[in-house]
Amino acid sequence: MNLLVTGSSGLIGSEVCVHFAELGWQIHGVDNNQRAVFFGPQGDTRWNQGRLAEALGKSFHHHELDIRDRAGVLALLAKIRPDAIVHTAAQPSHDRAAAIPFDDFDTNAVGTLNLLEATRQACPESPFVHMSTNKVYGDRPNTIALKELETRWDYDDPAYTNGISEDFPIDQSKHSLFGASKVAADVMVQEYGRYFGLPTCCLRGGCLTGPNHSGVELHGFLSYLVKCNLEGREYKVFGYKGKQVRDNIHSHDVAAFIERFIAAPRLGEVYNIGGGRANSCSIWEAFTLAEKFSGKAQVYQYLDENRIGDHICYLSDLRKMRAHYPGWDITVSLEETVRQMVEASRQRRVSSQ
Repeated sequence: MNLLVTGSSGLIGSEVCVHFAELGWQIHGVDNNQRAVFFGPQGDTRWNQGRLAEALGKSFHHHELDIRDRAGVLALLAKIRPDAIVHTAAQPSHDRAAAIPFDDFDTNAVGTLNLLEATRQACPESPFVHMSTNKVYGDRPNTIALKELETRWDYDDPAYTNGISEDFPIDQSKHSLFGASKVAADVMVQEYGRYFGLPTCCLRGGCLTGPNHSGVELHGFLSYLVKCNLEGREYKVFGYKGKQVRDNIHSHDVAAFIERFIAAPRLGEVYNIGGGRANSCSIWEAFTLAEKFSGKAQVYQYLDENRIGDHICYLSDLRKMRAHYPGWDITVSLEETVRQMVEASRQRRVSSQ
């Protein structure tokens, strides 16, 4: 069985590679380290590519390919004819997108279309999993009534006790250019499922995280926060009193859900995939967790200006995922995730010295 993974050196891509290699699949990773272009040296993922090559050996095949290369993408899929495709490659920052609008849209929207059409031509029966984002909802979640608690914001509307579900509106709100490019990709993935009958799904991620995340200030909140804590670097808190809330899901649990979907795919489905209420935290609460496992005080600066299109409180409603795939659930707690991140960051710092 052949699995094609785009963005294979990134957090979710690499987790999926390892997960399916352990199941006996041959892994074809597509990555050209574009993250280093978007974010500079701190976003470099070559270390993760090397880790995969060493850990997976002959079951891992790296392809240095940009998903914007339409002919190259089609040629690769026609050659490999993968049994499943997991698309995680993206320009992932809503802040960065404003400075590189064409690169952002060409990567997120056009790159996704290139992959979808190549799949339709080369292997239309192969499940196609697309890592979308909760930013497709724009800033509309901020219209939900909120209540201010001591360390966080929370929903003050009982309709959202379990979080935001997949039928939440995605238009007539401010998205950032990144959010808009991901909307285009998200809807196209659905359309290839509904119009052409391809087994596709969009996973609208909350904060996807884990020990192999190359977090930077503009993307990868929890990973970057832990990195700042360990290095004694100042972490900038942007607005909302530092009480903005995110739900965090470990990359292992994302890969486990992808396994479930590939085994029993549906057509043009959408799932909000995140940590849910149980794995949620505010910035201040994340500081406390990082300090607990690092033993170091968090250095920070508060800026009374929120990021454009940023969510005040976002919790994923996981009920649809659990209903469609009852064998899946969250297995890694937020505390354990942060502990792993602190330990992995320390080990990487030691090995680089």
